[in-house]
Order: sequence, then structure tokens, then C-alpha cells
Amino acid sequence: MNHIDQTFAGLKEQGKTALIPFLTVGDPDAGTTIEIIRQLEAAGADLIELGVPYSDPLADGPVIQRASGRALQHGITITECIQVAEDARKSGVKLPFILFTYYNPVLQMGLEKFFDLISKKEISGLIIPDLPTEEDAELRAMAEAANIHLIPLVAPTSKERIARITGRARGFIYCVSSLGVTGVRSDFHSGIDSFLSDVRQSTELPIAIGFGISSREHVERFSKQCDGVVVGSAIVRKIEETLPLLQSAEHRREGLEQIRQFVQGLKG
Repeated sequence: MNHIDQTFAGLKEQGKTALIPFLTVGDPDAGTTIEIIRQLEAAGADLIELGVPYSDPLADGPVIQRASGRALQHGITITECIQVAEDARKSGVKLPFILFTYYNPVLQMGLEKFFDLISKKEISGLIIPDLPTEEDAELRAMAEAANIHLIPLVAPTSKERIARITGRARGFIYCVSSLGVTGVRSDFHSGIDSFLSDVRQSTELPIAIGFGISSREHVERFSKQCDGVVVGSAIVRKIEETLPLLQSAEHRREGLEQIRQFVQGLKG
């Protein structure tokens, strides 16, 4: 059984909603990313999205773009991102990892090598925002053979397209709260509740919502309708704010503690 399935099944038994933080691997460096992952788990995270920094992102807003820029300046590659997952696991982290990457780095590595590597490093899920469902047959087949869930992004659209996307999904459905890129928002479009209802009716898989979730109030609001809540830009921005502390040997623990407290506060 895939680690993602086990996690959602356990949370359902407890009547809890999954908190799914996103971070950019390598911001500010690989070693600090591992320490941040440990803090996210300590703060109550249930799964973690590991974002591969990319120079030409489709779905990332300015906060994550800046984080990717910092990571790329240090030469972080997709291979090193996968290694971070293994090193975090060796440090004692238990929760499932989901790799968030664009398709080009996967193609450059080669599909067989890529899936061999991420399965060995205990990565349970994969999100590729620039790979349309109409073009993912080869990658999907390889993911299923490796017992890795290819998790789709579903934006507000027609019921027919929602059903087409969710019908082949594995793990959970990632519902995009609004059209456009990631980023902190103060409100959501008026049709969000009906969109989530349409997705719920189209699948028996857990559904999670992301893009713009940035506060405890947002988490509480969507926990009533969703099985998981993804918080990305707000956490990446918090990491950005604490960079002076994280990059100081004297104040590093303080920076990590601030990140832990921020994520813990999202759960109430």
C-alpha cells in the first residue's frame, strides 16, 4: 500500500484533515531544507510537497519563484532534491514525500532512471503541473508500475473534464482554489464551494485544496470540505523572512523554531 494511502486512511479514521506543507528544496541550501522538513513534521504536517526549483515555472507565483532562484544559485538539481528526501528519511522523518516538479527535468533525466531513483528514495507521490492529462499515458503507466501516485491538479472547469481527470487519478486530487499561479490570497472565488462539491462527487479518492491557503482561518474553512489542505507560498515566505537567522550559526535554531511555530499555528 502506498504511504499516501496509508496516511489518508489513518487520518480519516481519526476524523482529521491532512496538513500538506510545500517547500522549495535547496532554499537556502540542501542541509537546511532537511532541518526544515524535520520542523514541519514536528509541527504536525502529515505529508510534504518537495518543490524542485525550476527556472521557467508555469504555476509558481513570485514567492516561490524567488525561492527557486535562491536554490538554483546554489546549483540544486532534481537529483539533489531526490537525495534530500532520502537524507531526511535517514534523519528520522516518517511522513510521505510528494515531489513537485516540471516535466523537463524529468525528461532530461530519462523516465526509467527517474522512476528507479524516486522509488528507491521512498518518494510516494508526484505532481507535474505542466503535463496535461491527455499527454501523461507513458509517465502514468511507469508511475503505477513503481507504486508512485501521479497526483493531478484540477482547476475550476466543467464537470466532464473534472470527471476525466479524477477518473485516472491516484493518491488524492489536488484542487486548485483559483485560476492563475500560486500565492497568498485573502479570499477565494465565489464558485469554490460548488467546484469542490463537483470534485467530491466525481471520485472516491481524498481531495485536497491548495493555491492561496495561507492562514489558520483558511485551513479551518476548507477542512470542512476537504481531506487535505496544501500550504505553500505562506510557508516559503516564512522561510524567506527567516533567512538571516537560518544562515547564522548563532541564530539558526531560532529561525527553525519560528518556522515550526508558524506551521503549528496553521493547525490551531
